Amino acid sequence: MESVDNIVVEDDRNHEDGLRQDKPNIKQTSELYSFKRKQSLQARYVYGFIFFITNLLAWFLRDYGHKVLHSFLPERACGVEGNNCVHAGGVLRVSLGCFTFFSLMCVTSFRVHKLQEARNSWHSGWWSLKCMVYLLSTGFPFIIPSNIIQIYGEVARVGAGVFLLLQLISMIRFLKWCDNQWMADLETNKCALLGLFLSTIFYIASFFGIILMYYLYALESTCVINIFFITWTAILVKVMMIVSLHSKVNVGLLSSAIMGSYIVFLCWSAIQSEPHTQKCNSQKKMADRDDMTTILSFFIAICAIVMATFSTGIDSQSFQFRKDEVPSEDDIPYKYEIFHFIFSMGSMYFAMLFINWELKHPTRKWSIDVGWVSTWVKIINEWLAASIYLWKLIYPVIVRDMAICCNESAQHTDVSV
Repeated sequence: MESVDNIVVEDDRNHEDGLRQDKPNIKQTSELYSFKRKQSLQARYVYGFIFFITNLLAWFLRDYGHKVLHSFLPERACGVEGNNCVHAGGVLRVSLGCFTFFSLMCVTSFRVHKLQEARNSWHSGWWSLKCMVYLLSTGFPFIIPSNIIQIYGEVARVGAGVFLLLQLISMIRFLKWCDNQWMADLETNKCALLGLFLSTIFYIASFFGIILMYYLYALESTCVINIFFITWTAILVKVMMIVSLHSKVNVGLLSSAIMGSYIVFLCWSAIQSEPHTQKCNSQKKMADRDDMTTILSFFIAICAIVMATFSTGIDSQSFQFRKDEVPSEDDIPYKYEIFHFIFSMGSMYFAMLFINWELKHPTRKWSIDVGWVSTWVKIINEWLAASIYLWKLIYPVIVRDMAICCNESAQHTDVSV
């Protein structure tokens, strides 16, 4: 009997010793996952910096490439004077290189789920090797014939449109996140003072922006197109505010205020993109070249691309998990393939900005996204953004009313039977 008791006691001691040994291993594993997660999040900034440098390179080739690099460019692909690899051609070749790099990253990081996977290390590290891949991807388009580059330019128009759609989706996700963070919740008795304050600020900015646009761009009655753009934008802002406050919708003012400011900005950007011969722009009357406006437009465009890409991490669980799944400690913080896919589409979008959506017409030096094509792309993007937002508000009401009607019809049928 005593031998049996000794065996039991010995087993308990061995079990306790095993637990003591497992605790440091569990702690070390948790620290390793935390380090890899942090490394993965920091990698986004490196990719953003690579994208920014690529944009500067495209700008340099467009405006100064012919003066500096014409003797170094390959004659077979770029022509005798190198004209096919500078100006719009240079922008498209750099864009193709950037698109190739991020497409390769998208393919090689497709369906990565766990931090301990080898491809997670490829996404978050191996920067020396990826720099070589980036240089090869950027240099390869400069030996491609010009007719293939023109085909890529046509494809890039479609890709730029896809990016604008992704940007709208990111904006809608951001509005939902803002509502969850700062709007009142009756179930949790959460206060909404900050949300009310932000709503007021954004609405003041929207109406002030509309008045300022009337003053700057619609002083004369002959400026019919600008008056139409600004007036329709003001109507959209008012409609979004009314719908968001409707008793059946009742989502509060914050999301409609932010979206209102966003479409006012798109309207301003569209009018700013009108050709420099346009007489209804008081700023263009004062100066033939507004360098500060160009630089501001450049950084706004880059920030829009980067923010649209980084927003994949704001609500990463919606990409990765179903409602009945619980995120694990070793899950990646965001979807790598979506991250790189948005950057690949963004590379097409910045090409269209630099060449003003025109493949063959020359682009004016120190100008970005100028021309009637650019203007109408932004105006359509504004209208589409407002339409998607209003549909997002109205659709749940329509579904709820249809469900109520179906239930009432079913009850009426049961009673008649």
